[in-house]
Amino acid sequence: MAKLRGLVLVGLLGAVLFTASPALAEPVRPASVTVTVAHASVAPLPAQTQPPGPVLDPAQTDKANTEKTKNKLIAGLIAVVLLGIVIWGRKIRSKKAKGS
Repeated sequence: MAKLRGLVLVGLLGAVLFTASPALAEPVRPASVTVTVAHASVAPLPAQTQPPGPVLDPAQTDKANTEKTKNKLIAGLIAVVLLGIVIWGRKIRSKKAKGS
């Protein structure tokens, strides 16, 4: 029971520490800082010729998706093999326990 209580406390502490986001904290600014702006004539910005954001190549996206799918299939196959080993081992152990 003490181990369970310790694990629960460690889990709660970990959850609190990992969910506390330092990005939400406001930075401390000294009160004596003043901002001055120089007024100058500024020409209007030219219109953007390219759309904002990255340009994705469909061929690279498809290749990445197929590699990801392949990796997931390999991981799934390994998980099934390990599960089979565990079930097989338990079956052998239960037969040995019944035999003795």
